Amino acid sequence: MKTKSLVTVLLLGSMLLISQFSLAQLPKETEAHKAERLKWWTDSRFGMFIHWGLYALPARHEWVKNAERMTNEQYQKYFEVFNPDMWDPHEWAKMAKAAGMKYVVLTAKHHEGFCLFDSKFTDYKATNTPYGKDLIKEYVEAFRAEGLKVGFYYSLIDWHHPDYTIDSNHPLRQTSDSAYARLNKGRDMSKYREYIKNQVRELLTNYGEISIIWFDFSFPGKHGKSHDDWDSENLLKMARSLQPGIIVDDRLDLDNIEGGWDFTTPEQVQVSKWPEVNGKKVPWETCQTFSGSWGYYRDETSWKSPAQLLELLIESVSKGGNLLLNVGPTARGVFDYRAQDRLKAMGEWMKYNNRSIYGCTEAPAGFTAPANSLFTYNPVAKRLYIHLLAYPLGSLTLTNMADKVKYIQFLHDASEIRFSSGENASKNDLTLSLPMLKPPSEIPVLEVFLK
Repeated sequence: MKTKSLVTVLLLGSMLLISQFSLAQLPKETEAHKAERLKWWTDSRFGMFIHWGLYALPARHEWVKNAERMTNEQYQKYFEVFNPDMWDPHEWAKMAKAAGMKYVVLTAKHHEGFCLFDSKFTDYKATNTPYGKDLIKEYVEAFRAEGLKVGFYYSLIDWHHPDYTIDSNHPLRQTSDSAYARLNKGRDMSKYREYIKNQVRELLTNYGEISIIWFDFSFPGKHGKSHDDWDSENLLKMARSLQPGIIVDDRLDLDNIEGGWDFTTPEQVQVSKWPEVNGKKVPWETCQTFSGSWGYYRDETSWKSPAQLLELLIESVSKGGNLLLNVGPTARGVFDYRAQDRLKAMGEWMKYNNRSIYGCTEAPAGFTAPANSLFTYNPVAKRLYIHLLAYPLGSLTLTNMADKVKYIQFLHDASEIRFSSGENASKNDLTLSLPMLKPPSEIPVLEVFLK
């Protein structure tokens, strides 16, 4: 009788382990299926990030609670006066569309723990502020109306939740193991893990089709947090089950898990080449700010110029990637005037030159861009785009391309560019005759029709 009982216990235990292991398995898909799922995103190339929360009120960086080591009580004053009375999500959507952006990712919850949506699992949300409305609901409706794909950023980190254990990135971070142990006594990460799942379930259930979820971020190590702290595999499996077509970033600490991420996310850097994993090129998107802060920072002055921003977009596409460009709205709910100026400038350029961005990627091997220029390439149309970062004085040479080119024009006005082939050793080079006067475009683009 005891032997049978022991066998029964062992079998039940094995079944439980198998069940738990099975739960953590992520959906399998072929490379072709993944490429098709991501196609709208890779064709879009240009999206808007929006960092918005209580930190817009202090207006001195979205990590202000961390940097100034504020307690929840000290930070509470921002919650009590949050009232973006001038917010018009339709205006935001129109500006994003006019700038040439195709998708948007908004911070549903950032590290501060404040939720822009009407979650049933917290009182720390927009509906309990003087504004009193579900900002996420208004956001998705307005942006969808303009034909943009909508996504959510969701912070795995939470500096407000009572069960989130204090770590090296917390405003109350400590300098000794004993101090961490003392402050974390009574905090329960298992409860917080359930909180994450409950909120992600709300976001991916209550607002229709969601195209992207941007989890942020893991930091393994002592007094850090990794996939075990978030139960990342089961969290991601739930997300994919609720929104089968959703695209997910790579910050759940599932780098080596099949299906654990869709694209990699170099932040605030210009990559030197198309990023690779195990020697293989992977989908990627660089997230960038107009200035040095993600949230609204009133006194920050290191704003990039329109030319710098356009070059950032072009260079990303030239290496097979996307640009997710961030706006940090003010506490009254409007885009900073500097952001509006740059969005308008980018939109003016995109109006005439977006053909060199949408659906484009890295040029094929064997194509070498001239100095001070960047190539993008549309493999469907078989057109090469030459972006002239510094305008040449009357002529431009394309090396080893005479046998590849049948026609060239400026993209902004479809005016012909005459060209001739070289002689002798350089007979496969092309010399292009350009007008001395630079066209009225921040970065002129040549459209090359290939044979």
